[in-house]
Amino acid sequence: MKISTKVEFGIIALADIAIYQKNGKTVSSADISGRQGISQKYLEQILVSLRQAGLIRGHKGSKGGYVLTHPASAISFSDILNALDNSILSDTYLSEEEPANGLRACVHSCVLDKLNKILTRFTADMTLESFIECYNSLQNEANVMYYI
Repeated sequence: MKISTKVEFGIIALADIAIYQKNGKTVSSADISGRQGISQKYLEQILVSLRQAGLIRGHKGSKGGYVLTHPASAISFSDILNALDNSILSDTYLSEEEPANGLRACVHSCVLDKLNKILTRFTADMTLESFIECYNSLQNEANVMYYI
């Protein structure tokens, strides 16, 4: 499966905001851009999509930036994917001109439909919080390996 850099960077931006927002403190796009190595101009476009989807809220001013609108535990990956590229979780269907039988129909019903269901269930269950926990776990393992 291929995902766009927009989706990848959107996940990274949301995780960065979740990690660095403390006690309502906002996270600036410049800070995210610097920490994550994402072009600030491209990041701003991604943040617009996340804001329009209601996943983040922007604050203006000298101490402006972004905060999550919900706890990371309440933001599912299906929410994130649908905000950034709603085609990822869309079902695959045969066109009406094609026969409803044969090997092509079998590929759809035996493979693609099942993959769509698995992906839909996985992204609904996976939260931003569980992603950050995975990240922290990987960071801790890397630190342990570094000291050995």
